[in-house]
Amino acid sequence: MALVIRPVAGRADRKRFVDLAYTLNANDPNWVPPLRVEALELITPGKNPFYEHAEQQLFLAERGGKLVGRISAHIDRLWLEMPAEQGGGPGIGNWGLLEAADQEAATALIAQAEQWLRDKGMTSVIAPLSCSIWEEPGLLIQGHDHPPSVMMGHHNAAYQGWIEPMGYEGVKDLLVYQLDIVPEFPPLVQRIISSGERNPRIRIRKVDRKRFDEEAALILSILNDAWSDNWGFVPITPSEIAYTGKKLKPIVFEDLIRIAEVDGEPVAFMMTLPDLNELTADLDGRLFPFGWAKLLLRLRRPKVRTMRVPLMGVVKKLQATRLASQLAFMMIEYIRRDAITDYGSTRGEIGWVLENNQGMRSIAETIDSEIHRVYRIYGKPL
Repeated sequence: MALVIRPVAGRADRKRFVDLAYTLNANDPNWVPPLRVEALELITPGKNPFYEHAEQQLFLAERGGKLVGRISAHIDRLWLEMPAEQGGGPGIGNWGLLEAADQEAATALIAQAEQWLRDKGMTSVIAPLSCSIWEEPGLLIQGHDHPPSVMMGHHNAAYQGWIEPMGYEGVKDLLVYQLDIVPEFPPLVQRIISSGERNPRIRIRKVDRKRFDEEAALILSILNDAWSDNWGFVPITPSEIAYTGKKLKPIVFEDLIRIAEVDGEPVAFMMTLPDLNELTADLDGRLFPFGWAKLLLRLRRPKVRTMRVPLMGVVKKLQATRLASQLAFMMIEYIRRDAITDYGSTRGEIGWVLENNQGMRSIAETIDSEIHRVYRIYGKPL
């Protein structure tokens, strides 16, 4: 039967777009169903502030009246304003949110996304981004044998072999580290931490949940400064700060997020999240009729095996200094202790980390972490 690719039109199609992922991944034991309400918000202009600076077209693939694939093509105006050495510049479009039942569907969907980008004047593509660099960037190429932690993607292992023959070459790998957090860190790290604790200039504090909006703005201002020279960086807008804060508030715990101050100035932060996937895996992405009650009960004081560090940053003026590493080790250690004592955690995950971020990779390796998932971002001229 002939394959038909058509644009998504309207709310019903967006729901079908979301639901398809649950259908195609139903037999993958390591795929964790995301909350459907969040998956729908992600692709809905007016809900997700990403669309304040981005244009998107969703496509569905049908064969014999049955859905067999989906993809998003989009153009982020902030990405177009990035310097070339950071992966951006004029003429660069993106696609993402790929799900396909077979290679024919995947190939046709990617070709359609490419054509949409050409029609919009784009001359090259960086993909997959689902949808922005801050959400689920890259294709999983290593680590298919275990489920992802909170806010991480999981993809069919066949996709790599379907994408690369279409002329896509790896541009950047994103690394995810794991470690056993029960043993103490190596003696060298302990000495660095003890030295910092004796330094009166340094203060490592918990966030104040009563001042959530103020603390969120502070953390994201540090992030925008700390990551501004990184490959793929796109500044987080005020609307996105508010939106992200609202989404994260239910899983923000004061003892899992630390802010480092030097001489009273906030200069670094570390955000840790309990692995929400452990708490939602049995909900099939549905909060109704009983999912809400189950999730709220589990979030009162979650007991989870894994803690994930999705974000960490030190202001640029301190980067590449010994102080920056010291602050990082101190924050990691304080959160490690609380994660074990208060949440029963035994495992930590750091990521993603850019493959060329030698500072962060050195910190991860010094505390005996190992790479256990790799996501790849591809590029191709159009």
